[in-house]
Amino acid sequence: MKPNIRWQILFAFLGFVLVVSLLSIQVQSAGLCTVRVPAAGGVFSEGIVGAPQYLNPLLSDPNPVDRELSSLIFDGLTRYADGVFVPALAQSWEVSEDGRFITFTLRDDITWQDGEPVTSQDVAATYALLQDPAFPGDAGLQRFWETVKIHPISDTVIEFELVEPYAPFLESVSRGIMPAHLLEGVTAADLTTMQFNREPIGTGPFIVEAGQDWDRDRSLLLTPSPDFWPQGTQITNLEYQFFADETAVLQAYADGEIQAINHISPSMLPQAIQNSDIRLFTNTAPRYTSLLFNLTDAGGTAVRMTDVRKALAYALDQQQLVDTVLNGQGILHNGPYLPSSWAYSPDLHTPYSYAPVTASETLTNSGWIIDVGQTTRTREGEALNLRLLTWDNPTNRNLANAITTQWEAVGATVELTLMADWTEFQQALAARTFDVALVDVFPPGDPDLYDFWSQEAIIRGQNYAGWNRRRASEALEDGRKLWPEAERKPFYDTFQRLYNDDLPELSLYQHVNSYGISETVHEVEIGRIDEPRDRYLTLENWYMLFRDVTVACPEGET
Repeated sequence: MKPNIRWQILFAFLGFVLVVSLLSIQVQSAGLCTVRVPAAGGVFSEGIVGAPQYLNPLLSDPNPVDRELSSLIFDGLTRYADGVFVPALAQSWEVSEDGRFITFTLRDDITWQDGEPVTSQDVAATYALLQDPAFPGDAGLQRFWETVKIHPISDTVIEFELVEPYAPFLESVSRGIMPAHLLEGVTAADLTTMQFNREPIGTGPFIVEAGQDWDRDRSLLLTPSPDFWPQGTQITNLEYQFFADETAVLQAYADGEIQAINHISPSMLPQAIQNSDIRLFTNTAPRYTSLLFNLTDAGGTAVRMTDVRKALAYALDQQQLVDTVLNGQGILHNGPYLPSSWAYSPDLHTPYSYAPVTASETLTNSGWIIDVGQTTRTREGEALNLRLLTWDNPTNRNLANAITTQWEAVGATVELTLMADWTEFQQALAARTFDVALVDVFPPGDPDLYDFWSQEAIIRGQNYAGWNRRRASEALEDGRKLWPEAERKPFYDTFQRLYNDDLPELSLYQHVNSYGISETVHEVEIGRIDEPRDRYLTLENWYMLFRDVTVACPEGET
């Protein structure tokens, strides 16, 4: 019986092929052709190094993965786009003549992802959590918000009362809003443990599917929101897959487990481009890498001397660092503002082109000399020793080693400390256990750098260099009290002149973000990226699957 069954199967298959062939001939003879067109369906998987902890816009700051995902899930009253803050959940706002009262009118066409309407009570409930002394996040954030009075006027109007005018407030309210109806009974002390952090409800372009365990699955499934894409998308889901390191994410792409790599660092680039089907979309990123000089008593004598800092700047071949260490993945940058900022004045900053002879002469003229038979400069018996600190990752490690080599060439001795733990690195910066620190800087969208460079920020801020310049601090303080950009700009110019004179920091390069995506994902277009969600602005056009349809053949092809 078995042989008979095999013959029956064979005859059936041959008959099927014959029928299909005849139909194809009939279709073509009738002037019709079969073509492939995009089809709905498919899960688009993107790999990222790291893992989420809190899908909560109030707690997302320390973790890059949390920041990334929060951008996809939540909206603030405002958002940053093309160098300025524009409406998001807010439709418009008004500022009182004295600059202390900001009144926002909310859009009336937005609902939460569970269908509930968005109201001013949601805004008030979210920012009230930041005012609580028990808030578990950034202490500076809490200190600011506890001075703000929040007045819901109606369901669609809310007023904020400030102690004094504060122009950067538009950036403060770009932080994502959470639904009040899911925050009932929640206090600031509950923020880190509430279930909402794992099953968030927002207003953003993506919805988190309920019941997921990213710790177990090492992935998170997101669904495009029909409110954001009312015409729908071809791709059914966006899946984030989480990896421990760069090697793992590159291997996953090579194995076909993912179709995109969220961020291809300079150290990943050579291996990534070995994949023949990968396409790279590169954009400038809103951060730069710099060298912070410790100007406090905890810093060495050398780095507290302005001429030495400038000599160290001339001793670096920054273009070579970008070309060789970063594989070209960076743009030389000068100053504390990014070029996209309206406050940036590049003509106020000295370009430190590579000049090792100038560096050596400047050091010698400052009293740092090399004795016969020695390789390290000394001054009054003190050696030019530099403690260089950075957070340990492949790019920083390679960059720090290259900087060490170039500084040693002009007579410095460098002791490099690589810290694997991010928290410990932050603690070392705060304790100022360094002479020079290689850091990544994320400037705010608003040009207010008070928390980075004011005298107050030395004690309770991010002025890790300890730059103590009263005029600079006053310029930053005055600049934040005015709302019109034209009135603020002179104060930021003053700040930049003083920054350039003292050189508390040597900015090296602005980052570029290279996003790698497989050619199996079609019609991908990515433009300027101000926040992570901008990468998916054209998602409705992306597709991964095809289907065959019958159409009239073009003339001459029947």
